[in-house]
Amino acid sequence: MKLPTDLSGQDLVKALRRANFLVARQRGSHIILRREHPRARVVVPDHKAIRPGTLKQILNETGLTIEDLITLL
Repeated sequence: MKLPTDLSGQDLVKALRRANFLVARQRGSHIILRREHPRARVVVPDHKAIRPGTLKQILNETGLTIEDLITLL
């Protein structure tokens, strides 16, 4: 399955919140989310469109697959 190319930072934050991530803080255009179990921390840029490489790295850090992300959207 292909990565979504039109995903904004806010849409990604909403999807990650459904995956039990909480917004810890925001500094400028970077939103930091945390999850307690299993422990994870991820930084999401608050941009209109997230680049595919950045999205792939965020998925690696969270442990989610592309199918999981599409289900959460």
